[in-house]
Amino acid sequence: MRKKKNSKTFSETEKKRILVEPAPKASLFARLRTYFLTGIVVTAPIAITIYLIYIFVTFMDANITPLIPVRYNPETYLPFGIPGFGVFIAIFGLILIGFLTANYLGRALLVFGERIVGRMPVVRSIYNALKQIMETVLAKSGNSFREVVLLEYPRKGIWSIAFVTSTAKGQVNGVQEEEMISIFVPTTPNPTSGFLLFVPKSDLKYLDMTVEDGVKLVISAGMIWPDEMKMKKNGKTPSPQPDQVVDANKLSTGA
Repeated sequence: MRKKKNSKTFSETEKKRILVEPAPKASLFARLRTYFLTGIVVTAPIAITIYLIYIFVTFMDANITPLIPVRYNPETYLPFGIPGFGVFIAIFGLILIGFLTANYLGRALLVFGERIVGRMPVVRSIYNALKQIMETVLAKSGNSFREVVLLEYPRKGIWSIAFVTSTAKGQVNGVQEEEMISIFVPTTPNPTSGFLLFVPKSDLKYLDMTVEDGVKLVISAGMIWPDEMKMKKNGKTPSPQPDQVVDANKLSTGA
């Protein structure tokens, strides 16, 4: 009788020491569903990327290859088509245009063409706007869209992610004594639309995050966050998440 009592007490003590009960075994249908969703997560980005590349290459081949003279088109002499030949011609043409524009004669022709465009009322506005946008986005020395910030918007207590475009100039910068910053607040999940705001620099919280990570965060509606390993390599220690914080009192009491 004493042995049974001791064994019973021992079993009860062991049950109390178990903090987490083992998860119940999933059914066959649940495991197949998990494998199916995992397969979608793995293959969908690859398939969509390949499909978009195929559409782009097909579009370039269908619109640029016919512009090549028949005698210079290699598909005329080959029994098969060359996929991506239109893309290659487009890249070569852009490089050639850039090379010619860098010369004195090319710059003179460009200035002459801009003068002609500048005399056209509607075309002038469209051309100047597109030119400023492209120069701002592609300029190596510019700071546009290279910093990610947080702003209390649309009201206090609610933070929105935004991208710094430039420092405000002219009359906008003279509204306050403090330096004004122009930022772009994108919408989710379409980051190409949003709001242009001019705010004091002190109202912005600059984040240690690349623009690519910021765009991913906006498109995914907050589901994709910057890689913590990448932040550690940059010398930044990521702040612990709420589910990673351990209560010391619980560990000491064994609860």
